[in-house]
Amino acid sequence: MALTSGMTDEKKTNLTSPRCAILRNPDQSQIEDEEEVGEENGVLFYVNKSGFPLNDKTWERMWHHVAKIHPDGNKMVTEIRNSKELPRVPLPVVPVFPTNTAITDRLWMVQKYMSDLQYNHTGTQFFEIRKNRPLTGLIDSAKEIIREALPIKCLEAVILAIHLTNGMPGVERFPVSFKSQFGSTVHRHVVLGVYCGGRYGALGMSRREDLMYKPLEFKCLSDLVIDYEESYKRYLHVLKKVKIGYPVSHDPHSYECIYWKALTLNMTKLSQDGVRKEVEKYSREVRAKMKTSGLVSERPPLVPPPSSPRKDTPGRLN
Repeated sequence: MALTSGMTDEKKTNLTSPRCAILRNPDQSQIEDEEEVGEENGVLFYVNKSGFPLNDKTWERMWHHVAKIHPDGNKMVTEIRNSKELPRVPLPVVPVFPTNTAITDRLWMVQKYMSDLQYNHTGTQFFEIRKNRPLTGLIDSAKEIIREALPIKCLEAVILAIHLTNGMPGVERFPVSFKSQFGSTVHRHVVLGVYCGGRYGALGMSRREDLMYKPLEFKCLSDLVIDYEESYKRYLHVLKKVKIGYPVSHDPHSYECIYWKALTLNMTKLSQDGVRKEVEKYSREVRAKMKTSGLVSERPPLVPPPSSPRKDTPGRLN
């Protein structure tokens, strides 16, 4: 098990301007350090690398960490571990989509399934996600998440959402990463952006409802980005950077890697109009390439987007 920190400095990248960078031919060097999303609100957490079932070292370290961060500490841990009549936790049902199910409903079902798994507050990430693994390996991790049905964090949710949306007609998926700051603490977060029928939305997991699921109702990608920025402002966070990746292949056996940051926006140096200009320029380039290859459907959604499956969930960010 490895201790991972989100407080490490980002790798420096040569930018085409001080405001943004578009990497049109990304290679292995563009893959972010896994530590960029390996944090929980600036707090160190552990990653399970022992697989399942958890080995004794991982198991005991998890409980020790929980005792340190929970308000009731060892008392709560002792009560749970010594209890012989713990309530059974219902297993969330993996969504199945009839052929006539609208895309908006399918996306909502995917989000609800992930929300039913719940956000992982233990301080130990149960599934090791290596962002530079080929897509086929990440899909194996998504299947393991379904099999074990344990709480997940934002990066695990992105991989799971990719798996559950594979093959959805006309749907394109792309990672959107955020770097924010509250006081002296740096926070990192990631969601899966989705595009279908001329509308944008997102799937993900967070402690805050408005930092995860976004219904498929945004007319342009910049509207989606700015909506997230407004959400961060409500929690007094300064959004420092936004990174948008390339569309992810629908082939579960692909050996391609996910390109996590094809576009990097320095939000503190861009006006809102500047954000719109750069994001829409990038968005047009990507859509044009995908239309040329016949991968993008312009059919509108069959029904209006549903509301979020998670309402009034208290807690911290991410």
